[in-house]
Amino acid sequence: MNKTIRRASVFTLLLVFALLVRATWVQFYDGQALAEDKDNRRNAIATYAGPLGNIVVAGRPVTGSARTEDGDLAYKRTYPDGERYAAVTGYASQAYAPTQLEGIYQDLLNGTDPRLKSVMDTVTGERAAPGNVLTTIDPAVQKAGMDALGDKKGAAVAIDPKTGRVLGVVSTPSYDPSSLTDANSAGEAWQKLNADPEKPLTNRALRQPLPPGSTFKLVVAAAALEDGLYDSVDEGTRSPDPYRLPGTTRDLSNENPSAPCENAPIRVALQYSCNNVFAKMAADLGQEKVRATAEKFGFNDEKQDIPVRAYPSTYPKDMDRSSTALTGIGQYDVTATPLQMAMVSAAIANDGELVSPHMVAQLTDGDSNVLEDYDDDPDTRRIVSSDTARQLQSAMQTVVEDGTGTNARIPGATVGGKTGTAQHGERNSKTPYAWFTSYAKSASSDKEVAVAVIVEQSNAARSEVSGNGLAAPVAKAMMRAALKD
Repeated sequence: MNKTIRRASVFTLLLVFALLVRATWVQFYDGQALAEDKDNRRNAIATYAGPLGNIVVAGRPVTGSARTEDGDLAYKRTYPDGERYAAVTGYASQAYAPTQLEGIYQDLLNGTDPRLKSVMDTVTGERAAPGNVLTTIDPAVQKAGMDALGDKKGAAVAIDPKTGRVLGVVSTPSYDPSSLTDANSAGEAWQKLNADPEKPLTNRALRQPLPPGSTFKLVVAAAALEDGLYDSVDEGTRSPDPYRLPGTTRDLSNENPSAPCENAPIRVALQYSCNNVFAKMAADLGQEKVRATAEKFGFNDEKQDIPVRAYPSTYPKDMDRSSTALTGIGQYDVTATPLQMAMVSAAIANDGELVSPHMVAQLTDGDSNVLEDYDDDPDTRRIVSSDTARQLQSAMQTVVEDGTGTNARIPGATVGGKTGTAQHGERNSKTPYAWFTSYAKSASSDKEVAVAVIVEQSNAARSEVSGNGLAAPVAKAMMRAALKD
């Protein structure tokens, strides 16, 4: 009898021990997982129990919080100028995961970031006052880009070459993030936005790499000068016109048959956008050298964070000489975002050094104390020599002063640029993409800016689609806004 009781007691103790282990597991492991589950309603209730912190542009919040009329979510996000800044802020929604700056800094903005907690917050378990995200965006540049693009489908990025501060990120058509903030109406708005064939939720400035066309000729020219293939932008290039692609029977001609492209030096070849010169230049350099220079500028970078992660711009591998020649004019499998092409112009304008672009200046707590300062000693790397950069600056100025980019001229400023028209669709069956990448320096101050613009679609006739006609005026508007005192 005693043996039976002992066995029952041991078994009972084992059950109690197993129960304690399971309870401990649920409380400390599963409990944490449940607490962090995005579908846990308690998290949403806690997040929207009070006003969120703000995303700030030039001292003014471009986000806000408003009381809800019913339900267990006390507040919802608001966006006073939602469409203008959607490509910067993203959205914070009661129904969907936050995106872009709202997503990256959600813990700071909802008060759960450990850096915000005071000793009293830790003792009481209360949520800290939310912090704020101070951006580098210049409201005048952002507005100029939005207004200039208007109802065109496209994107633009503006960067201060000396500091890396991103002054403008524009993507059109845009959308109003406010339509996605309320759980009661977000679903319908979400379906409508995703069904829109113009894809307004796509951040074209950072996340839609497309063929850069002739703007990529700047990268090829930089590679040729750095490699010593040519010593100067004014040295003849030994380029036949038309140029027969290596190993094929296809002749590559120029859009302007009367342009002086035969054996043209780099300056003239950029001025008239001579395809024969840069196709032969890329083939002569070889894919490895062109790709190496492209990657110095940022192509093929899988982690291009500003801090929103941009999709990588690409320069392909494993090509024959004919395909390599086509990359020299920004075709074949070369792709770029406006951010990437703005980085190319920024590095050239900054005498060959690229300051890492960033669109957040500081993170602050609820009392405006700085938690992190991204303007403090940003990463800088040399892309090309100062001599190469200055030669390209001069050649880009020729493009604007007396070449294919005259629509970007700004009185009282030195402006350099490069136009581009990229093929779109099989055998160029669709409307081409219009590109322009540029820099401008004020004659009366130390202000500088680099801008890249793509116009994917406009109301212009196909014959009127050009970088100078469609994209250069957008870049001009943003550059003027950036240089204005």
